[in-house]
Amino acid sequence: MDEPRVPTDGDTSDVVALARLVAKLRARVEELEGRVAATALGERAKGVLMAREGLSAPAAGAALARRAGERGRTLAEECWAVLVAARRRAAPVPPLPPAPAGTGAAGPEADAVQAVFDALPGPALLLTPLRSPVSGGVEDYRIDAAAPGTPGPGGLRGGQLVGRRVLEVYPAVAGTELWRGCAGALAAGVPYESGPPPGGRAVGDSPQESRAVRAARLGGRLVVSWTRQDGAGAEACRRMERLGGLGRMEWDVRTGEAVWSGQAYRIFGRDPAKAPPAWEELSSRVVPEDAARLADAARRLLREGRPLDGTFRIATPSGIRYLRLVAEPATGAEGAVVEVHALCQDLTALRRAEQALLESEREVLAQQGLLAAERALASRLQDALLPRQDGPLTVAGLRAEASYLPSQAGLSVGGDWYSAVGLPDGGGLFAIGDVAGHGIDAVATMAQLRFTAKGMVVTGSPLPDALARLNALLLHAPEGRHPTATMVLARYRPQDRTMTWAQAGHLPPLLVRGGGAGYLARPAGIVLGAGPDPSYEERRFTVLPGDHLLLYTDGLVERPGEDLAAGLDRLARLAGGAVRDTGGAEHLTARLADALSPTRRDDVCLLHLTLPGDGV
Repeated sequence: MDEPRVPTDGDTSDVVALARLVAKLRARVEELEGRVAATALGERAKGVLMAREGLSAPAAGAALARRAGERGRTLAEECWAVLVAARRRAAPVPPLPPAPAGTGAAGPEADAVQAVFDALPGPALLLTPLRSPVSGGVEDYRIDAAAPGTPGPGGLRGGQLVGRRVLEVYPAVAGTELWRGCAGALAAGVPYESGPPPGGRAVGDSPQESRAVRAARLGGRLVVSWTRQDGAGAEACRRMERLGGLGRMEWDVRTGEAVWSGQAYRIFGRDPAKAPPAWEELSSRVVPEDAARLADAARRLLREGRPLDGTFRIATPSGIRYLRLVAEPATGAEGAVVEVHALCQDLTALRRAEQALLESEREVLAQQGLLAAERALASRLQDALLPRQDGPLTVAGLRAEASYLPSQAGLSVGGDWYSAVGLPDGGGLFAIGDVAGHGIDAVATMAQLRFTAKGMVVTGSPLPDALARLNALLLHAPEGRHPTATMVLARYRPQDRTMTWAQAGHLPPLLVRGGGAGYLARPAGIVLGAGPDPSYEERRFTVLPGDHLLLYTDGLVERPGEDLAAGLDRLARLAGGAVRDTGGAEHLTARLADALSPTRRDDVCLLHLTLPGDGV
């Protein structure tokens, strides 16, 4: 029967061809940019919830995940649903249908409040909270009473609003400071005052006074009324606008009169001494690439009453700014648009942060691609240097069973290796080693040690001299690389069954003989690459029929937080027991690896040598 073929260095694949893999994997960076788009989708959806429901960024993210689970959607599907709903809010607002008949659910208290409201000259509303059946939070309010002077969309006023929902009548209020203030007043019972109400400051209001909203709890409801503020209240509103990067703008379509807040002037970089541009001229203030889009949206607002909500770029003396513009029409008795109320928000800082995040994501993805390419190349190189064996080999009369098991936790290929080759004189060379570190450098050092050691031993160098020269090889590595390694070299002469071995800082071989297991006394030798002028020695012993010699790397015996002696004792106990079991030491390397290192925090390399004899 033919003996299994002994692997030779000619089995090494073409390393140059493997390097091409790096260039191919760089192209994966473009594919991975799709993940950045998914991240942007999530951030936009979170932003909508933050604005609409007054949530913080972490709370908005948690809400998206929770709702996706409750509705049986993926997170991406829930994000798209939120964005689609937000866009529908910006769709043309059709005339509101008549309020549903029979609003008796409001109760006699609402009738009493309505009687009071009927005598008020200004706008006021009685709101009943509508809570979520899941979270219990306020989702909307029902209008149960309205003063005659309370305005609504499409020319509706006063009693025509009763029975409708706030977000149906005033959708722009969702997620604003006013929305949160009303929720606070309802929960704590402390009146809340802020401004301006939906629609903003009325055209013609002086800079010293503006409109504000006051919300106070009445039983389980809210009474909301519009009031006038003096200069101090207006200044508070201006401070809030500056903090939020918001500017208010209003146009009277009939007269051409326009009123801008100071913050709007600052956002546009416009001199406050100059009059604001007319609504039709607003598109001339944005960059040419966005002008046509804004002009078209502005025309649709005037002709069709369609609200505007878009992001545009404007040129200012300080540079290009990103601006979000939200505008709603106010119609007269005949249904024609008579006023435009708008808010603008400076998004420049946000856009710059998004761009910086995108660049960072691209750099991370590129780095991931390079690391993956390096790992793949190192793995292919290692496979070429340490070809997998289908079964035991016979080298110089010894049965050799080798096993290499990579780490399950590491991100890079390690430097553990073995060699079992025949020598020209009929002997056998057996080696095992462990290069410090991982990746391409570790694999390259492994290749140097494996091939150089074989070359020196084949030419007749004593084992201590071979280790000394390998030490010098590592000490003279290229600048920036200082590799170190441990190693065991063993040469076997079948004529007299003599095994000569030397070591460089490596764990001692384990010899199982006659039912007992013990470690060989180590000859002198320090780690390769640790320093110049090392001293190495060799030892000899005679191999007997039935002997089992196990060479291994430290990944087989080391465990975090445990003394190394405990791991060595465990290996000797298990190896001796396995040899004594019925069936002998069949597949000993696999049995030991499964028993000693099931999770493999480090690479494991084993070389099991046996001189066949009785009972084996």
